Amino acid sequence: MRGYTTRDVQKLVGLTLRQTQEYGRSGILEPRRGPGERYLFGFQDLVLLRAAKALLDADIPQRRVLRALRRLKDQLPTDRPLSELRIAAEGDDVVVYDQGSAWEPDSGQLHFVFDVADLAAEVEPMATGVVRPDADTVRSADEWLDLGVELETYAPAQARRAYEKVLELDPVHADALVNLGRLLHEDGEPEAAADHYRRALEAAAGDHPTAAYNLGIACEDLGRDAHAAAAYEQAITADPTFADAHYNLSRVRERLGDRLSALRHLRTYRQLLGRAT
Repeated sequence: MRGYTTRDVQKLVGLTLRQTQEYGRSGILEPRRGPGERYLFGFQDLVLLRAAKALLDADIPQRRVLRALRRLKDQLPTDRPLSELRIAAEGDDVVVYDQGSAWEPDSGQLHFVFDVADLAAEVEPMATGVVRPDADTVRSADEWLDLGVELETYAPAQARRAYEKVLELDPVHADALVNLGRLLHEDGEPEAAADHYRRALEAAAGDHPTAAYNLGIACEDLGRDAHAAAAYEQAITADPTFADAHYNLSRVRERLGDRLSALRHLRTYRQLLGRAT
């Protein structure tokens, strides 16, 4: 997957080379190592670095920023996306707000507040300028796929272009077909999405549970319950532990009047999730 170099960070975020390297070594971020062991930061790293820069601009000393963000990483629940947090700073201290609750990675009271979601929005157009599916860039199909995945977070239109580049190189690349289909579906094109999912299933000889599951959702959105049921069954054949496929199939079977099958798949869904039947 494409990453941002320390020079990219200098340009996009405004941190110095020394500061960027210090954050890279701090354990707060999760950079990869590229050629020559250089740091390659992800988009979420950029958002956190942007937050660090905002705290520094609020006159919080570097050591306090590092300490607060390190403690924040340790305290943050694993299922809480960074973009849903708010960070408040006063003096040398930081306060974090999450779903109406607040805690202090370090200590202090609210004075200056900014939304991490706003930071992500600020980073997006800048990052898009660094990670862009240029037509004249030479990449392999898998490299275009990785770029598409990276772009989905903040530039879905460009992600679509990246997946289209994959398919120009490899028209039967199942994962690219699925990812492009999902973006088409999200853009309100379920018919086109369904076509991509079918092509992915054909490319994978039917053994692609995600493609089959997504096809089922597209068929439901198109009002084709019988086709949706067949797609969910195909997903379950490929992966019998696919809990969501059992749940959706249960709903569709209920609508089709097959209550016994609906109950059977609902029971399987609950068993897979460890619930009582």
